[in-house]
Amino acid sequence: MSAASPVIERGTATSRIAGVAVAVIIALLAFAPQFLSAGAVDRMTALFIYVILAAMWNALAGFGGLVSVGQQVFFGLGAYFAIRLADAGLNPFLALFASGIIVGAVSWPLSLIMLRLRNGEFAIGMWVIAALTHLLVNLDRLVQGETGTSLISLNVYDASARRLTIYWLALASMTALLAILFGLLRGSTGAAIRAIRDNEDAAASVGVRVTGTKRLLFVLAAFGIGIAGALWLATSITFQPKTYFNVQWTAYMIFMVLVGGIGTFEGAILGAVVFFLIETWFGGAGVWYLVGLGATAVLFSLFLPRGLWGTIEERFGLRLLPVGYRVRLATDVVDPAGNDTQPQHTTTDRETA
Repeated sequence: MSAASPVIERGTATSRIAGVAVAVIIALLAFAPQFLSAGAVDRMTALFIYVILAAMWNALAGFGGLVSVGQQVFFGLGAYFAIRLADAGLNPFLALFASGIIVGAVSWPLSLIMLRLRNGEFAIGMWVIAALTHLLVNLDRLVQGETGTSLISLNVYDASARRLTIYWLALASMTALLAILFGLLRGSTGAAIRAIRDNEDAAASVGVRVTGTKRLLFVLAAFGIGIAGALWLATSITFQPKTYFNVQWTAYMIFMVLVGGIGTFEGAILGAVVFFLIETWFGGAGVWYLVGLGATAVLFSLFLPRGLWGTIEERFGLRLLPVGYRVRLATDVVDPAGNDTQPQHTTTDRETA
């Protein structure tokens, strides 16, 4: 006789190996500047920033169900507050992270209003907030309207030392934010986040603190994107509001997550790498580069709606950095004497919150 019984799993041998591999890769990246050219260091810094942007938008939309087309507001504010703090006399490197904290603090009262909106209202509402913030920043005399200004306090540092410092800060920020997000999603809060995404009313009925959980995710995403904006400012020095508050930043976030796999932790990272490679190879193609990005996003939406990693995970059951549980059906084989033997796992499995 045999009976099917569920077996709940999280980590696997593959995921444990992947965890070690991630630690090794981060260690190698920390020493990589010794072997890279100045241009390569700058490009790798950009990749780290892209990973932050993709991971934060994926956390908000892919895991939390809060689809926003106005996240550029936090990217622009991250750069703006860094300019303001540096102008006030704060060390420019400290200003980069202080600005992220301020962006997170600003996002808290904003969430009181925005999280009352649902679905398309929330998405468009965030875009409106980004446009209004852009106009307000233009009124600051330090910024000088669309003319912009520069983080001139960074110029006192040697160019080589500045480049390396920004690289390591970007790497540390990416690693820390991914670790925070990973830990959050693997815990009870992560289960609550996915429950809210699937059915907000049902989640509330079983005791999930819907508003508080959504607010936590909203603030974390704002903080991470604010850090990314400040780091991007450090790499370019110049701050022009129309560049930093441009909706293209959110479009890039959406592209990376759609291509990599929305709602998967690994997918955001993979999507950022894909976008980075496309930009590196075809970024000089002008408007055709943007047309190509749009066409690629549409094709993925139509034919690979789960993205690259989502498709790989679905077909092969491969999970390198699992944040949920997997329910696997096992058949308990019973011998004629009535003793259970070792459960035999079937190939049917499903990941849950």
